[in-house]
Amino acid sequence: MISRRIGIVVLIALLGWGLKLATQPPPPKLCGSPDGPPVTSPRIRLSDGRFLAYKEWGVPKEKATYKLILCHAFDSTKDFPFPASQEVVEELGVYMVSYDRAGYGESDPNPKRSVKSEALDIEELADNLHLGPKFYVLGASMGGYSVWGCLQYIPHRLAGATLVVPVINYWWPSFPRGLSKEAMKKVVVAEQRTLLVAHYAPSLLYTWMTQKWIASSAAASHDPGIFSKPDLDVLQKFMSSPLLTENKARQQGIYESIHRDLLVMFGNWEFDPMNITNPFPQNEGSVHIWQGYEDRLVRVELQRYIAEKLPWIKYHEVRDGGHMFIFADGFADRILKALLVGQDD
Repeated sequence: MISRRIGIVVLIALLGWGLKLATQPPPPKLCGSPDGPPVTSPRIRLSDGRFLAYKEWGVPKEKATYKLILCHAFDSTKDFPFPASQEVVEELGVYMVSYDRAGYGESDPNPKRSVKSEALDIEELADNLHLGPKFYVLGASMGGYSVWGCLQYIPHRLAGATLVVPVINYWWPSFPRGLSKEAMKKVVVAEQRTLLVAHYAPSLLYTWMTQKWIASSAAASHDPGIFSKPDLDVLQKFMSSPLLTENKARQQGIYESIHRDLLVMFGNWEFDPMNITNPFPQNEGSVHIWQGYEDRLVRVELQRYIAEKLPWIKYHEVRDGGHMFIFADGFADRILKALLVGQDD
């Protein structure tokens, strides 16, 4: 079945190319440029000249006990607040800084974006904001690959790390072929097609994502079919929240934001996360994965396999949780406490 689907996707891609439908994406509209969105957030200038936008949350940095960098999800930005209670944030003394990943929101695109470049952006952000020699990182959903990058490329800078429902690449070498194939079959069909194009025909992803004949990414189109019953319950509450903010994720263009995310996440990685060594051999810090059992976007069986291969990771499975369980009452507080003080109620 997977082979048949690959064949269909490749055929569509070749037909598109033959009919000259494989158009080049338009250039991004950079924030602050004459035809681009305005710059409304503080930004740092990275060593390669790009600007990275950020937003600070929690207690003042100079009074903080813990300093945490937040990596946002797919089609999101730094402006969506981490849903921990103010009481817990103040009790623990947590300073948080979220940032727009490259190409999102008000951060400049990076046409060379990779898992490694994401980690190095985080390191430069920490240094520019004087967070000290070590800091914590937390990535949700697609933001998880930024955390995997930190664990691989800058483990010496980490005090601890958490991945919440981190998106999985079905082509990571350590996965048994049968396991990853069976897991992909359980994903919404439109999403399967998009992952296959992103992996096998990356140069055609823009064409695939913008054509109107066949449904492409279910996540990008916010297809309700990707959400479980617990997710729909959370979303209903979330959408009615007065804290809901305008989503500027795509304002510089869809290719350098959500499309580039798909290309990096589902392309060929320079490393296999399941070969990463424990960055805290003396238990001086900890790494956590949180996964919802009812998640329809990220398959629980693959997350369990990762946890088995990396026994030094503390794995938390939420029985009644979907992909959005972090927004359910009390879970963000639990996640913070487990990372920072080793407490999981």
